[in-house]
Amino acid sequence: MNGMTKLIVLRRGREESLRRFHPWVFSGAVHHADENISEGEIVRVNAADGSFLAWGHYQIGSIAVRVLSFVEDEVPEGDFWVRRIAQARKMRSAVFPVLPDGNGGSASGTTCYRLIHGEGDSLPGLIVDIYGDTAVLQAHSAGMFLARNEIASALKTVYGDALSAVYDKSEGTAPYKADLELGDGFILGGGPDESVVLENGHKFMVNWKEGQKTGFFLDQRDNRKLVGDYSAGRRVLNLFCYTGGFSIYALKAGASSVVSVDSSRTAIEMLERNIDINFPDGQVDHTSVCDDAIEYLHNVDNGAFDLMVVDPPAFAKHRGALDNALRAYRRLNAAAISKVASGGFVFTYSCSQVVDRNAFYLAVFSAAASTGRKVKILRRLTQPADHPVNIYHPEGEYLKGLLLYVE
Repeated sequence: MNGMTKLIVLRRGREESLRRFHPWVFSGAVHHADENISEGEIVRVNAADGSFLAWGHYQIGSIAVRVLSFVEDEVPEGDFWVRRIAQARKMRSAVFPVLPDGNGGSASGTTCYRLIHGEGDSLPGLIVDIYGDTAVLQAHSAGMFLARNEIASALKTVYGDALSAVYDKSEGTAPYKADLELGDGFILGGGPDESVVLENGHKFMVNWKEGQKTGFFLDQRDNRKLVGDYSAGRRVLNLFCYTGGFSIYALKAGASSVVSVDSSRTAIEMLERNIDINFPDGQVDHTSVCDDAIEYLHNVDNGAFDLMVVDPPAFAKHRGALDNALRAYRRLNAAAISKVASGGFVFTYSCSQVVDRNAFYLAVFSAAASTGRKVKILRRLTQPADHPVNIYHPEGEYLKGLLLYVE
């Protein structure tokens, strides 16, 4: 990188977190910065004594720099993106077989997975999910949005013929105040806005244009399988069902009946398409309900369901909403625990990053205590291996869950 690289210098004593490889530089740690740094620009970060600390993307806000590299010679340019993406793909191939088997599937029966998980893959601000031969990219920072074409090119270099298209779905995630020209669409290749993918052999229609996140909640793959393990012969209620991931697993595993509830008509329509492609003969006891999940739960008869999945959207997206979120988790879980049949199971989750594990567990404990029922924790649940947590960035463990047994 040339001599025009902009420099940020930290206050004395504020470099310790970077020395421990935490990937964020907070604005309060900055002593001074070069003038006219554009949001999204790659900057060099130095300690007060002038020593190198990191390269990263500059941004306006409480996080001033998202770190891309702690190695002075590893400048984020040239083949940097290819090397990082290749490293991420190598890890996914190590934890479960994701490469095609030549028959349109994979050795694991899974053709969709997360390739880049932000800080977990040392690329903060970037999400890349793979759906068959299409990669869906989401930039959560100006820097990653500005680099999206380089990233798409690097994806093609790493995947070759196994990748036909890259879709940019950053309009709802990139910072709108950064004056970026946002608009979702293909940035490499093209094709339809949806595709059928496999997850543990189950079929799901994923629409990256209309769907939430990149089109599917890939972070619940292991937990969906676990729900299937407990579903045989049981009456299942799937709250906040979205496109029915938990419902499909439960039905495939032999649930006696499944009721799926979501307030989104679009999600319910996609759910019904997923039911059709997994059960083309229609011989399955499934009911779709387009309704507010919390209101539906409050009207459920006691003991009507043997297993409940409680997977709400993020109740808190910033710390100012934390108290309200914890109250909502308590109310929701109290209702589920009080209504589930004796000897039943409750799978309950929080995907709010600002709600840490202990706070969530305490909210569920308080909910259980308020019902007066005997409740046991069977498992503590989290995100799968393709959503890795950087050991130096524990904040990356955003998905928390509990499997409860209610006597």
